[in-house]
Amino acid sequence: MSNTNQNRRPSFTSSTESSMRKRHGPSSSSVKPISNTAVMAKKRAPLGNITNQKNESQIPNSSVDFAHCSNKSAKLKLATTQPVCVNATSLLTQASSSSKSDDETKSTCDSFKSPRVEYIDNEDVSAVVSIERKAFSSLYITPINYCRRYVLSEMENKDKFINIDNNDADPQLCPTFACDIYNHLRAAEAKKRPAVDYMETVQKDVNSSMRGILVDWLVEVSEEYRLVPETLYLTVNYIDRYLSGNVISRHKLQLLGVACMMVAAKYEEICAPQVEEFCYITDNTYLKDEVLDMESAVLNYLKFEMSAPTAKCFLIRFFRAAHGVNEAPCMQLECMANYIAELSLLEYTMLSHSPSLVAASAIFLAKYILDPTRRPWNSTLQHYTQYGAMELRGCVKDLQRFCSNAHVSTLPAVRDKYSQHKYKFVAKKFCPSIILPEFYNNSCIDQFSN
Repeated sequence: MSNTNQNRRPSFTSSTESSMRKRHGPSSSSVKPISNTAVMAKKRAPLGNITNQKNESQIPNSSVDFAHCSNKSAKLKLATTQPVCVNATSLLTQASSSSKSDDETKSTCDSFKSPRVEYIDNEDVSAVVSIERKAFSSLYITPINYCRRYVLSEMENKDKFINIDNNDADPQLCPTFACDIYNHLRAAEAKKRPAVDYMETVQKDVNSSMRGILVDWLVEVSEEYRLVPETLYLTVNYIDRYLSGNVISRHKLQLLGVACMMVAAKYEEICAPQVEEFCYITDNTYLKDEVLDMESAVLNYLKFEMSAPTAKCFLIRFFRAAHGVNEAPCMQLECMANYIAELSLLEYTMLSHSPSLVAASAIFLAKYILDPTRRPWNSTLQHYTQYGAMELRGCVKDLQRFCSNAHVSTLPAVRDKYSQHKYKFVAKKFCPSIILPEFYNNSCIDQFSN
């Protein structure tokens, strides 16, 4: 037992470093000398030494550059060429020249002409242009425009919102049942929410700062193992639900985190990491049996109710409403909203807001950051999120504060993640400190801001 205790290291100090060595280190047959500075990962303060550390630092990081977002947005450019009839003149010319000798021998009687073909002379260019103009007036280039016609007619008739569920070309969108599914999720989120005050009423040895450090570390783990975003959201949900009814010591908090992530990975991932992997990322702080025992305790307390609506579930739906009838989705908007929503995971105070409200507020704030001159909310978003702009005001202000202070926060994992090229560098976008009050006015919503 003495050897076992010596091998345990109750901290997060070397978890990221050891995990990187395991997954990306060279094989034993081709080991090359590597300098210590190349393999050293940044140290993380141990949970045991953290008491009332605040999540936000007062010392700004001057090395972080912020880029003001331009007002340019990615829009689908319809081709101005004529893909269907563009070669009509050349085809008629070729056909006329190649079969001129044959046509001279054939009869010119009208009875031999097809009643469905309009015969025109090669020199009559105006007739060809007229036919092309008529053709293009009724052609739809994209194969799914039969769905778009109904949406466009709604816009012309000045309906209150745009129907985003009329695209039945993709069965994965479940257009027939989409509304019922999300209405069910809205009803279920109230039943699967953790207590909003468990730190004050239940926990004795842990606080919100320790929870933030744990979630920040789990963000790094999810990136290291390339887990899907839903796994991270479910992990945090399991942690908060378990802490809402079980007292835990600070030395077991990391154990709870890896156990919840292992359960979430088994639920969401195709190939979930093995229990040995989760022991390894804690630098062998916990044994395999301890992780399995904690997993069993979590499953029993949650009564094996692993499905829980998270902000990510609602973001998928709300993105479609935000894009409207745009053929090409705005990836910058999606990355920005995902960044804001993941920032909310670090904050214990955000438990007072429902996941659907956080998702809707993230869309609101993301649209405002990307284009502060344009109204971020419209009737389509209000209809599908079931939230008016005024209802989002409190949550948006909280998210705006977190986003503005992210560059001076002591929890950098989410910010570093979304400062990468694959996430469009959205973490470096400038977040305005003030949102115009009229943007929260439901009566002034522009129905056609999209």
